[in-house]
Amino acid sequence: MNQLLLQALKCRNQGRAPVWLMRQAGRYMPEYRALRTKYSFLEMCHNPELVAEVTLLPIRSFGMDAAILFSDILVIPEALQVGLRFDDGVGPIIERPLNTAADVDALPAVNMREALNYVAEGIALLRPQLDVPLLGFCGAPFTVASYMIEGKSSRDLRKTKEWMLRDPISFHKLLDRLADDAIDYLLMQADAGVQAVQVFDSWAGVLAPGQFREFSLAYLEKIVRKVESRVPVIVFCRGSSIFAPELAEIQPSAISLDWHCHPSKVRQALPQNIALQGNLDPDILYAPLPVIRKEVTNLLKSMQGDPGYIFNLGHGITPGVPVEAVRELVDCVKSM
Repeated sequence: MNQLLLQALKCRNQGRAPVWLMRQAGRYMPEYRALRTKYSFLEMCHNPELVAEVTLLPIRSFGMDAAILFSDILVIPEALQVGLRFDDGVGPIIERPLNTAADVDALPAVNMREALNYVAEGIALLRPQLDVPLLGFCGAPFTVASYMIEGKSSRDLRKTKEWMLRDPISFHKLLDRLADDAIDYLLMQADAGVQAVQVFDSWAGVLAPGQFREFSLAYLEKIVRKVESRVPVIVFCRGSSIFAPELAEIQPSAISLDWHCHPSKVRQALPQNIALQGNLDPDILYAPLPVIRKEVTNLLKSMQGDPGYIFNLGHGITPGVPVEAVRELVDCVKSM
């Protein structure tokens, strides 16, 4: 078993930096696109055999140092029966978005272990086929709540922030419910065999500092406290790298940074027992191969000798990225 990632999560890695990429199994891969001609996105998420097949695609093609489970952060809302579909060119759609405090109260009691058992089945199929660690994941409460309120992706989260400010009591009730569901889901993944997890707070960057602490950080802390005793937890908040010191307060195993900061400078402000992950600008993968190699090398040199550094992007791979660019990135990291 390749132990680079697990050692880095303990800040004890004495070898090269491990590398994996957010959305490393995705639409940029021709093998993935071929499967999507046969199955819808949700069909792929719900089928354990397809979950395993898609998760393995980038490992077999590029040799990353970790696999991340193929799934979506919105499987919890789907289990809560608000209706979920994915429209081409639009993305996720919540068919029955939440509008009132009564809608929060009406959410059904759901056993996440039972409702999302297909995920556990996919993990069970994957583990014997992997010689690298398997990462699980979930969406953070604030981000998941935002989708459930907005009904789809939103640039400004106007409905979410209006509710948050108008009726913080019911908003906190929703966040607390989603945190409990996330904990159950992540512990289920750990029981099934994942060796670390990442919590994605993709929309936390819209929050002001006080709002971030109240509506994002508090619930990330709840998750970390419950899950860290089982498996290492990585937290990722897109657009909020300025809050890395606050994230360090909740003591996750690692903080994943977006591309709006210098990780070497962030490292100086953090405890040495918290790993750092990131944070190459995903758009660099559209550059010529020599430019990619230069940027990857510069980032690696800036973190050279850090036993808790994990190479990744500052967000997920986008669909138009050339396969050759991903191969160049991974090969460059592995050659250092």
